[in-house]
Amino acid sequence: MKRLLGRIAIALPLISSPLLGQGPSQRCTFQIDNVDRQGSVVETASGTNYFAGGDVRLRCRGTQISMQSDSVAAYGGNVVRFIGNVKYRDSTVTMDADRGTYYRNGERWEARGKVTTTNLETGSTLTGPALDYFRVMRGVRDTLEMFATGRPRIRYVTSDGSGRPAEPYIIVADRVRFKGRDRLWGGGKVTIDRSDFAARSDSLRLDTGAGSDGTLVRGNPILRGLGPDSFAINGNRIDFELDGRELTYLVAKGKGRAVSSDWDLVADTIALDLENRKLQRTFAWGDSIRPFASSPAYAMRADSLALDTPGQRLQEVRGFGKAWLGGTIDSLAKDRDWMRGDTVVARFGAADSAGKSRAVLSRIEAHGTAQSYHLEPNGRFPARPSINYARGEVIVVTMKPGTERGVDRVDIRGKVDGIQLEAAAADSAPARPDSLQRTGALR
Repeated sequence: MKRLLGRIAIALPLISSPLLGQGPSQRCTFQIDNVDRQGSVVETASGTNYFAGGDVRLRCRGTQISMQSDSVAAYGGNVVRFIGNVKYRDSTVTMDADRGTYYRNGERWEARGKVTTTNLETGSTLTGPALDYFRVMRGVRDTLEMFATGRPRIRYVTSDGSGRPAEPYIIVADRVRFKGRDRLWGGGKVTIDRSDFAARSDSLRLDTGAGSDGTLVRGNPILRGLGPDSFAINGNRIDFELDGRELTYLVAKGKGRAVSSDWDLVADTIALDLENRKLQRTFAWGDSIRPFASSPAYAMRADSLALDTPGQRLQEVRGFGKAWLGGTIDSLAKDRDWMRGDTVVARFGAADSAGKSRAVLSRIEAHGTAQSYHLEPNGRFPARPSINYARGEVIVVTMKPGTERGVDRVDIRGKVDGIQLEAAAADSAPARPDSLQRTGALR
């Protein structure tokens, strides 16, 4: 047996990838360390075949690489099959599978069955039924590639600012392609999960290297920020940027929608800035779907919108280009207060409601052809409020502080005019058209 083992030396590739480690591009020579039951060499017209069974253990001479399986069959040095309880080990990676096959043509390694790979450097893992690996080989390919099918599960470990392991991403897709150490593509029911966010799409592109960005596309892609200050963004396509593998910027393109605890925003394009996993700023623009933000207390429309939410707390909303801001619709009058101008700025303060902080309007400014429309309550005829309409270059409305509701002060500057319509008796006042349609405020 010892003489037979000395003859069994097979040229095989070094296995290396983002999950499988990165080795040199030359082949290694296997040395058989153990065969429990049998080993044989068969000479054929097409080459020499080698067979070995029973706890076959091999290692690559001069390295820390080792392999183990129940049996090995090598055919003419072109195809080598590892069968049963396949284990691969080196200084950076471990890989277990039911079966493994090496193809010399194309320098391809296939792992099949219950495949589990672990990167010992990062802690990242991949599990699934099928993995194809194309290693770096001089004159063949300069960048390693890996393909996994059968809906593999990737536990993608990241590092925090100090280099310590951070919470991993869990990525699942029908099929996944890796290129190099830091580029990944996923296709078919892609899911990405972590405690602070969840994403869904049909396809994923991810670059955690020099590009530090990615894309979710097709299948109604959506990304949700989880936790007490949750948000969601969706569109035909979502592009994102990373800093240290942390999400810092999101853009939903085509039928964009973003929702948080304070507002619901729709537009052609919506962009979100994040810091420390919290939403800080939101921008919206586009032609086919004009930006429109709404909440239980207000609605705002403009050619473009900007929302400031430091610490994920609504602080200011700015509308540029034919901007319009409306308050809550009165349930009896079926109408609402509103302001419009070339630019409208709404500032918000925090108010406590049932032990929970919420954003409330504190100040509104309209600049450039400014207009305001205000309903004055009528205690006798609640459905027939007085109407105050004013115009000017600049209109500033200051709201009552805290949880008090209503307007405290109105300041108008530059070419001021307006009209005051007093409430009429319910039995004599003619029906009036909706004020928003009459003034064209929502056009």
